[in-house]
Amino acid sequence: MAMESIMPGRLRWSPALIAGLLLLAVPLLPIVVGPFLVTPEMADVFGDVPNLPPSALHPLGTQSEGRDLLAALMLGTPSTLTIGLIGGGTALLIGGILGLLSGYLGGWVDSVVRTVVDVGLTIPPLAILILVAASFPIVSIVSMGLIVAATAWMGPTRVIRAQILSLREREFVRVAKLSDAGTLRIVFLELMPNLIPFLAASFVNAMTTAILASIGLEVLGLGPRQSYTLGNTIYEAVYYTAMWRGMWWWWLPPIVVLVCIFVGLFLVSHVLDRVANPRLERGQ
Repeated sequence: MAMESIMPGRLRWSPALIAGLLLLAVPLLPIVVGPFLVTPEMADVFGDVPNLPPSALHPLGTQSEGRDLLAALMLGTPSTLTIGLIGGGTALLIGGILGLLSGYLGGWVDSVVRTVVDVGLTIPPLAILILVAASFPIVSIVSMGLIVAATAWMGPTRVIRAQILSLREREFVRVAKLSDAGTLRIVFLELMPNLIPFLAASFVNAMTTAILASIGLEVLGLGPRQSYTLGNTIYEAVYYTAMWRGMWWWWLPPIVVLVCIFVGLFLVSHVLDRVANPRLERGQ
C-alpha cells in the first residue's frame, strides 16, 4: 500500500547538529577518562582527606566527606543519563500511544485525553513530582525515571495528537480504510512511520524534561540517595555550603556537565524539528 510521507526534510550534518553532538560527548569524558585517573572506591565516604582542592591525585578535588569528585562524576553522569532515558522513553511511549489513538479515534477518547492533558499542564509539574517522590520510602534510579515520566508524557501527547489530526484526513488513510485495515494497523503501520522525526524530537524533549525534573527533585533531597547522580552532588554541595566556602570544584563540574547535556539536547531537538517541519528551514 502506497503511503504518503510528511517527511520531505532530510537529516543533514549541520553546524547545529555537530555542535549538539559534541556537547553531548562532553558528559562522556568523566566516564571514559575517569577510570584512568581514579577508582570507584574513591567516591566512598572518607575515601581520602576531605576538602582537598584539585590536584594531580584528585583532578576535581574532594568534598567534605572525603569523596573524590571526579569519581563521583564518573559514577553520577551515567545514572543521570539513565534517568533521562527511562523517563523520556516512558513518557514517549505513553504520550505516543495516547496521542496516536486520541488524534485518530476522536470522539470521547479524544475528549478525555485532551482534557487530562490540558488540566495536567496547568498544574506545576514539580508539585506533582514532589508528592509522588515523597511517597516512596526508597527511590532508585529506575523508580526516579518512572516518577519524572509522570508529567513528561503530556508534552509528547499534545504534539503527536496535533500531527495525527491533520494526517488522518490524508488519502493513504482513506485507502487503508477502504482496504478494510483495522484501527491498530492504520495507527501503528500507516500513521506512525510518518511521524518518525516528530517522535525523535519528542523523545529528545521528553528526555530533557525528565533530566531537569530529576535534578529538581534531587536538589530538594528527594532523589535516589543510595546512588550517585549529578543532582545528588549538587544537593550535597548546597547542604555543606560549598558555594560560600569557595569550593568551586564541588558544584561547578556537575553544573557544566548538565549545561552541556541540556544545550546539546536542545540543538539536536532543533535539528530534528527542522527535519520534521521543512517550513522552519525556509523561514516560513
